[in-house]
Amino acid sequence: MSLCIAASGTLIALAATSFSLSWTHSVEKTAWVERWTVVEHGLRLDEASVQGSGAGIDLPDDAILRDGLWTYRPNLAPLNQLILAASGTTPSPWRLCTEQTCLQLGEVRGEAIKIWATEHCVLPTTSSGFRLGHF
Repeated sequence: MSLCIAASGTLIALAATSFSLSWTHSVEKTAWVERWTVVEHGLRLDEASVQGSGAGIDLPDDAILRDGLWTYRPNLAPLNQLILAASGTTPSPWRLCTEQTCLQLGEVRGEAIKIWATEHCVLPTTSSGFRLGHF
C-alpha cells in the first residue's frame, strides 16, 4: 500500500505501513501526536497523545501520562481518508513522519491536505471528473 498525500498542488506517494501526525493546538498551544496505521480499507488511528486537556481537548478516563504526554487508544473504525485544513491560527504546520521521512504540511493558510492509502496513488477528482489543482 502507498500513503498518498495531496497538498499544495502536489501528489506525494510514500511507501509506508504507519505514520505519525503531530501539531500544536491552536488555542492551548500544546503538542498533539497521533499514530496511524495503513490498513486494507484505509487509515486506523492507533494512539493519540496530548500535553494536557483544555479547549476542545477532553482526555478519556484511560489516558496515561507518559513522557509528559497524556496517551490513549481511541476506539474508532478506520477512515477512508483524512482531510486537514490549515486555519492559519496554529503556531506550526502539521508534521507527518514515516520511518523514512518527515514532511511539513499546511504551512499556507487555507491549504487543504488530503491523506489516504491505496495500491496506487491517483490524483483526486471533483464530482464532475475534473482533476483538482495543478498537479
